[in-house]
Amino acid sequence: MTRHTLFITLGHQRYEIQRDWGDTAGPGGISDVACDKDGRIFVLLRADAYKDPEGPAVIVLSPDGRREGEFGHKEVADGHMLGVSPDGIVHVVDRDAHQIIAFDRHGREQGRIGRRHYAGEPFNSPCDVGFAPNGDIYVADGYAGHKVHVFSSGGTPIRWWGESGTGNGQFIAPHAVWVLADGRVAVADRDNNRVQIFSPDGAWLHSITDVFKPMDIWGDANGNLLISDQVPRLSLYTPEGVLLGRGRAVLNGAHGICITPDGVILTAELNPRRMSRLVPLKK
Repeated sequence: MTRHTLFITLGHQRYEIQRDWGDTAGPGGISDVACDKDGRIFVLLRADAYKDPEGPAVIVLSPDGRREGEFGHKEVADGHMLGVSPDGIVHVVDRDAHQIIAFDRHGREQGRIGRRHYAGEPFNSPCDVGFAPNGDIYVADGYAGHKVHVFSSGGTPIRWWGESGTGNGQFIAPHAVWVLADGRVAVADRDNNRVQIFSPDGAWLHSITDVFKPMDIWGDANGNLLISDQVPRLSLYTPEGVLLGRGRAVLNGAHGICITPDGVILTAELNPRRMSRLVPLKK
């Protein structure tokens, strides 16, 4: 039994914190979480391919946390983050295999981007994947690539931008990417302690700088940006960088976050290994 119930407020919204949440049993840490338009939840487990026992890379949960399925046992070597495209395809970033692997919601493979186990063709330990409203795929690349790559929904290269550095449009570790409804692109430049905002074609617009090692980004129903960082905390911003609210949410750094269609915030936490669920309360 829970001894206490804790709460967090972001902007005008108050949330009840629930943890450990969901059936997430499996090898490795909980590295990321995403959901589709129907509220189905996909939890990414990051395991050590040299040491941990074989198990699923992705666990599929119902909105109430019950396990509905799992997949990726054989395909994924080093899952880092994942995203769900507008047509419901789950894209797993297989970081140190330098590849993006696409699955349908039942775990049937749909395709791959990048040459597996060949760094720089085109990815070099990529971090995250995001999607434009038209289905274009954006990849934050990543730990050694210092770029954002853009592909069509079918995986055809369109463009890329970025290089190593600390200036505008440069990256040390582009760790997460989110595409807003108007096409603007938010990139968590983790080790430069900022989130950079770009036009759809990659022109730098501005940066959000009052974050410490930002980890993940998710857009809410109003077009605002929810950002997790290593303070640790969650912060809610307008796309123009105006801070609307922030809180700690008793998390030790959320490596991944998502917002479900009914406004629930889910956090993927590596240490301690758990998921937290932040439930919006009626005013």
